[in-house]
Amino acid sequence: MRHLLLRLRPADASQQLFVGFVALLLLGGVLAARQQQPALLLPALAVPALVLALTRWQWLYYGLFLTLPFSHEFGLTGGLRMDVPSEPLLLSLLVCVPLALLLGPGGVRQLAPHEWRHPLLVLPLLLLAWAALDTYFSVDKIKSIKYLLAKCWYLIPLLLGSLLVLRRPADFWRLAACYVSGAVLSLAWVLPRQASVHFSLAKINWPIQPFYTNHVIYATTLALLLPLAGGLAAQAPTRARRRLWLGTSLLLLFGLIMSYTRASWLSLPVAGLVYWVMRLRLTRLLLLGVAVAVAGATAYFVHNENFMRFRPDYEKTIWHGDNLAAHLQSTYKLRDVSGMERVYRWVAAARMIADKPLTGSGPSTFNPTYKRYTVSGFRTYVSANHEGSTVHNYFLMQLAEQGIPAFLLFCSLVATALLTAERLYHATRPYPELHRVVLAASLSFIIILTHLLLNELVETDKIGSIFFVSLAVLIRSGTWLEEKVPKGSGPAC
Repeated sequence: MRHLLLRLRPADASQQLFVGFVALLLLGGVLAARQQQPALLLPALAVPALVLALTRWQWLYYGLFLTLPFSHEFGLTGGLRMDVPSEPLLLSLLVCVPLALLLGPGGVRQLAPHEWRHPLLVLPLLLLAWAALDTYFSVDKIKSIKYLLAKCWYLIPLLLGSLLVLRRPADFWRLAACYVSGAVLSLAWVLPRQASVHFSLAKINWPIQPFYTNHVIYATTLALLLPLAGGLAAQAPTRARRRLWLGTSLLLLFGLIMSYTRASWLSLPVAGLVYWVMRLRLTRLLLLGVAVAVAGATAYFVHNENFMRFRPDYEKTIWHGDNLAAHLQSTYKLRDVSGMERVYRWVAAARMIADKPLTGSGPSTFNPTYKRYTVSGFRTYVSANHEGSTVHNYFLMQLAEQGIPAFLLFCSLVATALLTAERLYHATRPYPELHRVVLAASLSFIIILTHLLLNELVETDKIGSIFFVSLAVLIRSGTWLEEKVPKGSGPAC
């Protein structure tokens, strides 16, 4: 026995480190089980994260997308909450990315000068700078500071980090494969649970737990992954892999249909419509038309308080349980409770904007500030808002919380992204490997934009991650295109 123990004794520093990690993991597991506090596992999980950060931090990046579908919220001490494992990984990358940028080969020159100056990188940084300035005027500075910190661990790992990691189109498809594969594995949990309740509309939020907070995040995730899965199928080198990714696409589509989320259903034909607009080089006309329509609608609703004509009938604006047909019918009759509750919040947001048009109430302060701006005539059965949700329109939220400057900066970001996508779509057509990357990233971005009209999802890990990755991919695609186009043949796009 003594001889066996001597043989098992760690012989060098690496073995000692491994034994220490196993001991820390076991101790954390025992304490987490006894205290029913999963956060006690974090110290042990930080060890491999540290090792990876010092050696292959890119693994953390891909690991983030592989585990992202399984990330869910845990309560920490002091009332804090954290999405695990996504936020610990993002925090790790928040340290790794600046170190890699400063200490890696080439330093800051790892990004080309035109990439540093690209509007899709500059505009998000300007939005962050404005949010920092606007925090001074916030009605709740603690919430606004938390927003700034969260924004940093999205922008740096997912925008700058993506520019460092995605050096070739194959790197983007590796990221896509990680996220799509993780989502399909999560469906292996969700769909059987849905089947056990006969795919009930009324019980849709139970089967998706604990990985998805609600059916909107679940459906949006599946919708934005469809272009990535389709792209993986299109660029697959063998027929077997192509069939695998096509089957994956069908499974994602089935999950999306069974989510009963109307906005996500609608986002697919909208993405198809914008795709044809891009093909016909009409994106500028589309943006102008949207701007004119929004300005006209705003003028109409404000004039003589015309918005009051759309007050819901409190007794008829209800939830229809498992009756999908009634849900769809109530939507266009303006009697759907979720739709009319959005109008209730939008009216409050409009009154907040009129009160503080320049600075708003401050980042991340819409709830509960909005309640003193509401109009009782638009109240619904769910207006108590026990879940603490916000305005349900990201553009209105920017106006209400951060004022006109933030709204204009965000609209500029969206317009620039769509125009860049259109230019790259046409410029990369002679290069199919680049063309597929641009198309997949652009369609996912458009699907997210569609959802932003009815929800705030940029700051959620499962959706916001692809929002910023898409911006990085559009920036990097321009660089890849310049490398492909012979010198002296004119601009790349």
